[in-house]
Amino acid sequence: MNCARGAFIVSSFHSPPHHHRPPDTRKHTYLTTTTTTCCHFYTSHIRLGDALLLLRKRSGTKICADVKSEPYDITGSPPDSIPRFKDDKKVDDDDKIEGEVGSDDALWWEEFPKRWVIVILCFSAFLLCNMDRVNMSIAILPMASEYNWNSTTVGLIQSSFFWGYLLTQIAGGIWADTVGGKRVLAFGVVWWSIATVLTPVAAKLGLPFLLVVRALMGIGEGVAMPAMNNLLSKWVPVSERSRSLALVYSGMYLGSVTGLAFSPFLIHQYGWPSVFYSFGSLGTVWVALWLSKAQSSPLEDPELRPAEKRLILSSRVCKEPVKSIPWKAILSKGPVWALIVCHFCHNWGTFILLTWMPTYYNQVLKFNLTESGLLCVLPWLTMAFSANLGGWIADTLVSRGFSVTSVRKIMQTIGFLGPAFFLTQLSHINSPGMAVLCMACSQGTDAFSQSGLYSNHQDIAPRYSGVLLGLSNTAGVLAGVLGTAATGYILQHGSWDDVFKVSVGLYLVGTVIWNLFSTGEEII
Repeated sequence: MNCARGAFIVSSFHSPPHHHRPPDTRKHTYLTTTTTTCCHFYTSHIRLGDALLLLRKRSGTKICADVKSEPYDITGSPPDSIPRFKDDKKVDDDDKIEGEVGSDDALWWEEFPKRWVIVILCFSAFLLCNMDRVNMSIAILPMASEYNWNSTTVGLIQSSFFWGYLLTQIAGGIWADTVGGKRVLAFGVVWWSIATVLTPVAAKLGLPFLLVVRALMGIGEGVAMPAMNNLLSKWVPVSERSRSLALVYSGMYLGSVTGLAFSPFLIHQYGWPSVFYSFGSLGTVWVALWLSKAQSSPLEDPELRPAEKRLILSSRVCKEPVKSIPWKAILSKGPVWALIVCHFCHNWGTFILLTWMPTYYNQVLKFNLTESGLLCVLPWLTMAFSANLGGWIADTLVSRGFSVTSVRKIMQTIGFLGPAFFLTQLSHINSPGMAVLCMACSQGTDAFSQSGLYSNHQDIAPRYSGVLLGLSNTAGVLAGVLGTAATGYILQHGSWDDVFKVSVGLYLVGTVIWNLFSTGEEII
């Protein structure tokens, strides 16, 4: 029990009876008394103001205390010895811990960090992106049978997507860095969804029309990666970079899983055109959600909570919008060229596996259409798991003091040498089951690249990450165009072993260049 002795000056609220009035002509009567007041600090933490209010109610008087104790400014925050009231709902934003948003009464989805809403929406966009892309790798088998296409024609159709995809990489990066990623990504989803729906119509009109529509689809998907990279560079703190990028890119892998799993069923039940109609129509749902929930930057979001905004903006290097692109500074840096060359080496093998895997299972392993689609799911599931595992490992290493440069080199080396090793084993395997397992391990280790070169754009040039990704991915798309078309040619004059040898050689070249010239430090 703490006690305080003080003098209280009491002023009446009402005019007391005349026989109680002292012989004083002043309007208010002042009584000075010395009293001892003992105040308990109960577990309910009754404040001094509440105690005075209680005395006021009992006496019917207005009480002013001239307490003879140390003065304290009660307008400020209470000392640490006096806990806050449980019913005090007002919490300063500065007192919120990192990641804490909302109040106790808020629903969980209202407290969910807005930056991760953006990440999840980007994840779902990439899910649709690869669903609409890989459906052709399954549908091409009945289409080739119906229209009598040979391997060279099939390779031409598969590569036509990359013609348009190549055109919008740099343009998409410039557009995203200058006008904002929200508009660019919305445009891309709408564009490629329309092209997907038009694919069966174009195929019936003739091969030239199909090639044009596939190229148009590539134009829409070409802006997706630069726009996403621009958005995440603005929304995601450095400490969450690898995890967020891994999650978004795992959307591509799960999109491949979904497309490869459902396409055979739809083809058998409703015919191959149904794959394009059903997948393409899903884009309208995504666009509606995106336009209502997303913003290009935290500075543009009126619903973003102050605590989360401070967390995001505190890690940003520069908050000024990009008005011009310093091309000379970008192209004069060795790590930029290392990123470009390694992106080419990586995508050669990745796109071959993406577009030709069902054909490999069908022709070499003798699986039927349904088996080819379902067995293609395993490697992509492995990639989705490995990408997120690699992102968690990379962020953990950075948080424990490893340099970003070392982490990026370690992760990308795994992303190169892992696929190279497992592809070399395919020529020594006769069992279809072991071949599928080997392919799954190849793509699983490939997914560590999401925490390597795919995270490096935001490391070395955070302000121009969209442009830089567009630049390096242009080289990656060239690898897709050349590799996909070359595979069809090689298969007519050689074997699958020859296809894999080329990929392995490029993986090894990429490993050497990455470890010699790459960096995780900001250079632009």
